[in-house]
Amino acid sequence: MMIAEKDKKKIMEFYELSGGNFSLRKFHKPVLVYDVDGDKVRYSLWEEEILDRYGLKNVDGWDHTENVAFCPDWMQGEDDDNLDDIDTDEDDV
Repeated sequence: MMIAEKDKKKIMEFYELSGGNFSLRKFHKPVLVYDVDGDKVRYSLWEEEILDRYGLKNVDGWDHTENVAFCPDWMQGEDDDNLDDIDTDEDDV
């Protein structure tokens, strides 16, 4: 099943990193619907009202495919909040 992202800042971040041409102005409430499959991200931009009406489970296609290397970490399920796991101890050098 596809994943829905409603945060406009995250949607803009994705499009800026992927280099895709986009305009959120034509959407009242945009929703990025995507699926990570191996090293590819398949995605479409939906209007929230239409997605709510038909349901995320009924989304069975996508408009574009992008290499996961050009996508933000949050699309792969990696959180920026896990910075506590990084060893910053300088004595190891």
